Amino acid sequence: MPYAYMVAQVDVKDPAAYEEYRAQVPATLAKYGGEFLVRGGKVEVLEGEPPFGRVVILRFASMEQARTWYRSPEYAGPLALRHRVAVSKAMLVEGVE
Repeated sequence: MPYAYMVAQVDVKDPAAYEEYRAQVPATLAKYGGEFLVRGGKVEVLEGEPPFGRVVILRFASMEQARTWYRSPEYAGPLALRHRVAVSKAMLVEGVE
């Protein structure tokens, strides 16, 4: 079964509050087997428009595992916080076998 990836672009509007979000997320990922692959590092655009804000990539064992985490009670509070302090684009992408 291929891995699943959550890819997000995050335009942070309130950096102090976003730090609180960042501190909360790792514990929510642990239960669902998620892990950070990219967490806001330097971006070099090779083609097209640059992403807005930070780029984050998470890896999960499956699309179902990723969906379950995203909709989980553990992530609900941090997600609501992120929605208050940032504008985001997020998607799930299935990897190849």
